[in-house]
Amino acid sequence: MSSKDDGRGSGGSSGTGRSGPAGLGNMFERILGEDNPVFEQIDRNAKALAQSALAKLEVVNRAEFDAQAAVLKRTRQKVELLEAEVERLTQLLQQRENNSDN
Repeated sequence: MSSKDDGRGSGGSSGTGRSGPAGLGNMFERILGEDNPVFEQIDRNAKALAQSALAKLEVVNRAEFDAQAAVLKRTRQKVELLEAEVERLTQLLQQRENNSDN
């Protein structure tokens, strides 16, 4: 064995010819390294894609949602009050019609 042949095959000491789990581990470490510009680009692209998808969905923020939920609650209360008033007036009208028939 020569000084360049370390017994790992034709890849020598660079590890590029290795196909075992250690070789994959080294490859993933290089790909996922903090200073890897490819990973940063993927991250930026993923964020841009997510923002674009959310914009198309016309999503509202939490504060706006809560404000609209409060408006809806007040509106429902007013509708319930008006329904009760209509029912009361209907009964009053029916009573007067019954009294006028007698």
